[in-house]
Amino acid sequence: MMQVSGVPSDRMLGRTYDGQICSAARALEIVGERWTLLIVRDALFAGTSRFSDFQTSLGIATNVLARRLEDLVANGVFEPRRLEQLPERYEYLLTDKGRDLAKVVVALTEWGDAWAAPDGPPKVYRHADCGSPVKLQLRCPEHGAVEHVVAADSPSRRRRRAGHGVLPGQ
Repeated sequence: MMQVSGVPSDRMLGRTYDGQICSAARALEIVGERWTLLIVRDALFAGTSRFSDFQTSLGIATNVLARRLEDLVANGVFEPRRLEQLPERYEYLLTDKGRDLAKVVVALTEWGDAWAAPDGPPKVYRHADCGSPVKLQLRCPEHGAVEHVVAADSPSRRRRRAGHGVLPGQ
């Protein structure tokens, strides 16, 4: 592992974004590690559920995979189910929270297809019922598809800022 100033490069940013009041930052605390979304991707779209199958398909070190699965279980993305008592073996099943990451994986893949796939998309996500390609789209309930989006404080955030329960660091 590469080190910069004596700090392992995989830990330079730390594991949390304590100073950020942002759902994206909080989500990255759960799924932001290098292998995490690839594990979820394989579970979602390849039906992978066993440790050995994740290890084989991803080529990930067993200690890293064990840690990532442990974190995903602790965060409610996967639910372990014992397959064998001796030796103790589990399969890892996506929860509703985990299945909801399909949108994230498809969105990240679309971005990667556009900006990091010089030979074109290596995989295409398709509608399971008809086989047509799927694409994520930002939508406004009043105007349909949109391209330009701005971020604004939510009503609860505005109330906290107005002095009704201001959180530390705000």
